[in-house]
Amino acid sequence: MPVFAQYAGPAILSRDEAPAAMEAPQISFRPYFDVNAIYDTGLAGVIVTDAQGDLANSASAGVEVAGGISGSHNWKHTKLGLDYHGSLYHYFKQTYYDNTNHSLLLSLTHQFSRHTTLTLGETAGTFSRDFGLLGLSQTVAFDPAQQYVPTTDYFDNRTIYFVSQADFVFQKSARLSFDLGGNFFLVRRRSTALAAVTGATARADMEYRITRRSTIGLNYRFDDFSYAHIFSGTGAHTAAFSFSTRLSRWVEFSAYGGASRMESKFVQTVTVDPAITALLGITSGVQLFYNINYVPTFSGRLARSFEHGVAYIEAKRAITPGNGLFLTTNMTTAQAGYTYTGIRHWSFNAMAGYDEGKSIMNFVGRYGDYRGGFQASRQLTHSIHAIAGVTASKYDSPDFSRYNRVVYDARAGFGFAPGEVPVRIW
Repeated sequence: MPVFAQYAGPAILSRDEAPAAMEAPQISFRPYFDVNAIYDTGLAGVIVTDAQGDLANSASAGVEVAGGISGSHNWKHTKLGLDYHGSLYHYFKQTYYDNTNHSLLLSLTHQFSRHTTLTLGETAGTFSRDFGLLGLSQTVAFDPAQQYVPTTDYFDNRTIYFVSQADFVFQKSARLSFDLGGNFFLVRRRSTALAAVTGATARADMEYRITRRSTIGLNYRFDDFSYAHIFSGTGAHTAAFSFSTRLSRWVEFSAYGGASRMESKFVQTVTVDPAITALLGITSGVQLFYNINYVPTFSGRLARSFEHGVAYIEAKRAITPGNGLFLTTNMTTAQAGYTYTGIRHWSFNAMAGYDEGKSIMNFVGRYGDYRGGFQASRQLTHSIHAIAGVTASKYDSPDFSRYNRVVYDARAGFGFAPGEVPVRIW
């Protein structure tokens, strides 16, 4: 039979695949539109300070206008998935922070023959305030948490990101498959004080299904990224073992673990010897640093799919390009979430996460955050819905005390979405 008609097996996390149990014949494309009253705290620009010279920490009420569309469609040999949402913010007291946010997830899978399949994925967006709450989408074929999407940006600063990925899978037999894939990504930030980054990933793996429900494999990847306007960059070679299993029709576990050889170079300003200062009249100079580090890397995800939602918990440790303030970082993340879209009146989305990073480039130290959010909608009439939600992030650093702060976002309003079921919460 064609590959699409065979038992799919568990998702392979090293290929960035979303849980296989989430796959449905198709989900109707459904637009939405809503208007919300909002209240945000912790508004802070890169160069905005208060009278004491500390980072600004403003709060303001405002209004948000949002909209989007999501869904999926299947043809005989092709699957298309889309998840887009955008919003426009206006603050009544702090108009400097007015902004627009957009997020796009798009996947396309095409089966060329019984043995060959190509999957393309696009992730793109722009935001000013980052709550880092990317979760599993019910409509696209990949897990955005496995990509270099900014999720720890500190300031309320315009950030633009783009990730393009491709995977070509050769199914040699019912048990053995090979994958060749790659990613290209870029992140640009409005403030020139924050570093922009461009990078690419090349990867290959071999997976063998040892039973009808379990797969093991070996994978290799090379990551490279460099920073704009800074002579700095990182290259990393990673080798890992992978394991995936489908515990039941609706529950699956997927993971990989290995080690990375990380090679970094960067230019740093240093204080010169007093004798040189006395001779030349200079107090600082530029020095090139070159480091090689060996670090463990892993990722794991346990997912439970339902007819109308998905619950999951996942953890990951990997090398990231940082958040514009801190550069190359060995980052550990964990998050859990549950999304439900009911057939009667309610839908909701709950998420919580944790990030801890060790920066090894421009600033050596630790930084991270705790984050969580809850959103719900209640169907009032055929197409009108009441919507409410709250999100919070706590930034934390044991090495840089001024990095620590807490920010909140609360909203309530009304939305419009055609259809018989509650509006899908993203």
